[in-house]
Amino acid sequence: MSALPERTVSEQAASGPGVPGQNVAGPGSPELLSALLTVAQDAAAAGAAVLAGRDPSAFAATAKTSDADWVTAFDLAAEHAVREAISAARPDDTITGEELAPTVSEHDSGYRWSVDPLDGTMNFIRNIAYYCTSVAVAGPDGGWLAGVVAAPALSRTYYASRGGGAWLADRDPEGLARVRRLDGPTTERNGNLLATSLTYDPVIQARLVSELAERMHGFNDFRRLGSAALELCAVADGGLDAYLEYGLFEHDFAAGALIAEEAGAWVRRPQLSSALNGLPAASETLASWTAASVPGLAGTYTPVE
Repeated sequence: MSALPERTVSEQAASGPGVPGQNVAGPGSPELLSALLTVAQDAAAAGAAVLAGRDPSAFAATAKTSDADWVTAFDLAAEHAVREAISAARPDDTITGEELAPTVSEHDSGYRWSVDPLDGTMNFIRNIAYYCTSVAVAGPDGGWLAGVVAAPALSRTYYASRGGGAWLADRDPEGLARVRRLDGPTTERNGNLLATSLTYDPVIQARLVSELAERMHGFNDFRRLGSAALELCAVADGGLDAYLEYGLFEHDFAAGALIAEEAGAWVRRPQLSSALNGLPAASETLASWTAASVPGLAGTYTPVE
């Protein structure tokens, strides 16, 4: 399947006419945000194109931290493809990601990209459609400026820029490209759905299971898609009312959190060690949580801070 529909006139109007390149205007300007979003779209599409070539015989999967957390040759190939697309357009930007060491230019622009080449690796291995490439960029002040989540098996690409709203590019039943703005579930409704995870750590699992009944107050059921980025996008799209997960790295939530935020959701990002120093220790991420929800549900299902 195509990872990203060809840009239609309506999509170009939504994302802006900017062209990739180094800073064409000041931080946060519409011209720069448009240019950054274009680079993010191209980079995510490059990674998703690698994933679209899914071939079980080429998985070469090895365990990351447990039998349920794997890295495949596709993770590495997709991250290389994403980084090449970013570096070609913005050679002085810093890039951090899941699989490869940080890339820092000698003439650092102050802009940093966070890359998850394959979010939902177990889904990918088992041919469950909820996997994606996630790409986001932060400005010199650390604020997230643009983010894209491209899910090739779903033929969906979610994207957002700061102050520019959240959008979904997919195809209609006839296969024609279309784009629509995401407004999320801005008010509470009947039949609330919570997305949550138990993590891979057995001690954390046991604690979260013991807390689940109380956490479900106000919810009718829960869902688990197996991809943090896509669950955040599902909040943006209104499919989920709330999301909570422990154990995420920055690259897991960077793009999806911005997309949910721009759709009107309440979003809580964890404060983690700098990605420039490599991935934080598991003890740090497992003690931290990420959440997004209908604004009215904020604080009703999350840990007390």
